[in-house]
Amino acid sequence: MREPSITRSSNSTGNAGWDCHVHVFDAAAPVQPGHYVPVHRPLGAIEALADAHGVSHLVLVQPSVYGTDNGVMLRALRQGAGRHRGVAVVDADVGEADLDAMHAAGVRGVRFNLVSPVGHQGDARAALRALAPRLRARGWHVQWYARAGHLAGLAALQAEVDLPFVLDHLAGLHATLPAGDPAWQAAAALAAGGAWIKLSGWYRLQSVEPYAALEPAIAHAFDLFGPRCVWGSDWPHTSFAPDALPLYDSTLAPVRRALGDAAAARLLRDHAPALYLQDQEP
Repeated sequence: MREPSITRSSNSTGNAGWDCHVHVFDAAAPVQPGHYVPVHRPLGAIEALADAHGVSHLVLVQPSVYGTDNGVMLRALRQGAGRHRGVAVVDADVGEADLDAMHAAGVRGVRFNLVSPVGHQGDARAALRALAPRLRARGWHVQWYARAGHLAGLAALQAEVDLPFVLDHLAGLHATLPAGDPAWQAAAALAAGGAWIKLSGWYRLQSVEPYAALEPAIAHAFDLFGPRCVWGSDWPHTSFAPDALPLYDSTLAPVRRALGDAAAARLLRDHAPALYLQDQEP
């Protein structure tokens, strides 16, 4: 379904919500071969759409198709003039000056993608171990796009590197995963160690709109992670044809049903600042 035309809300300064997982794309930017080819999706488009739904802050996540070239995301962060935050993809030997520039632009974490065809190449654990001291010095976190079967290993790694982990897309805890699956125990260990989870990416989790099959998993994740749950729309929904995107509000609706309107509103407004606005000088 095509999103209806949006006019920017006149009370945008009063909007305090956070959408913690979006991507921006520049059709002129080169992409990694072997995956999707994005259409042009500039920052202004998602700002207007999100603002009309009470969301004024975005977390721009580096898409896998751009590899470690974070230029599109960084330009968007600078355009946002401090309103938004970012999560980058970097090489283990990235320079200090590059990290400092990213921090100044609003980057507060690095992402490892263990799922996409053009995701992390090589040993992600070794790369993280090399990066960890510099991430700790800047107060950054580590975001993982992983499957449920990866969670036990990530729990051990989180304890080793002493950095907060953020788990993309409900940590891969998909709609058909049994309630007694060991992945839930691993998720509990990650939560006990201070990890965060993104309530996002429903269509990546063996579910279709209205995503009712995922509501028990959403509620269980909220029980485990509590105030370290954040929501993300996953705009612009690269799993869908460009002219058939889900409605923006449909990606928040399962959270409202699983948690109730009041808890969902608090999550949207109050949880993310503790992760994204705890600035630390590099």
